Amino acid sequence: MMFTGLDLWMPARDTSNSTPASLSDSFRLDQRVSLVTGGTRNLGWNMALALAEAGSAVIVTSRDLAAAKSAAEAISARCLIETLGLELEVSSFDSVAAMSAAAIAWKGGVDVLVNNAPGHLGGRPTDLFERLPGSIEEMVRGNICGTLWCCRELGRHMRDRGRGSIINIASIAGLLGRDRRMYADHGMSEQPVDYAASKAGLLGLTMDLAAKLGPHGVRVNAISPGGFDNGKLDRGFVSAYGARTALGRMGRMASDLKGAVVFLASEASAYITGQNLVVDGGFSIFH
Repeated sequence: MMFTGLDLWMPARDTSNSTPASLSDSFRLDQRVSLVTGGTRNLGWNMALALAEAGSAVIVTSRDLAAAKSAAEAISARCLIETLGLELEVSSFDSVAAMSAAAIAWKGGVDVLVNNAPGHLGGRPTDLFERLPGSIEEMVRGNICGTLWCCRELGRHMRDRGRGSIINIASIAGLLGRDRRMYADHGMSEQPVDYAASKAGLLGLTMDLAAKLGPHGVRVNAISPGGFDNGKLDRGFVSAYGARTALGRMGRMASDLKGAVVFLASEASAYITGQNLVVDGGFSIFH
């Protein structure tokens, strides 16, 4: 059963000048509304689930409205929390604006925004010198423009309320160069350079938006995941990637990002803004 009634809902309490009763309480998200774009599968699904497990009502989006509603219903049944599925084509400003208005109207506000939807990632080939200009444009439009538009529409709302947390999902691709031999050795398409460029752009967006919204009580941070095993990757590649990682493995899709998103969404990180939390098992420091 998906909980959608308003009778049990109370607006989030402003805790900007209060101290949680305990450390564990500071991680709770009761009476909060969290929105995860692209929250129907993989890391997006697991972050949405984590926020629900911490007590937040959750909105998930997808290009496919049926998929968004199905994911919302599954989270509601699992966590006994109110949920909503909305359609979003993140590369369209009109779609972002309509989704944002519907999200705010649902319970009168959005407290946490997780910008996870990647937009259209462009097709093959992925090698820069063979890649179609339209594919590059699709990648940058989805990752940069889509995130900016979500920050614009929902950040304005948070600014006016005087509170909120925005979490942009970047990547370690925005922090370091990729050894493409690992891909070639296992018959895989390489990571596009435009993907790295767009994810690096999200880090600049995060810092400057944090500076803009900080005086209004809104925090903006980023998470940069490393490689996560979705169960569909070449097993030789998974093994090779793990060998390049300090912890000796790829990220676990079902668990390794959940704590990071709850931390940055909650009062446990109340004095943290403009930061990038790298969740990569030590890949970026292991040489």
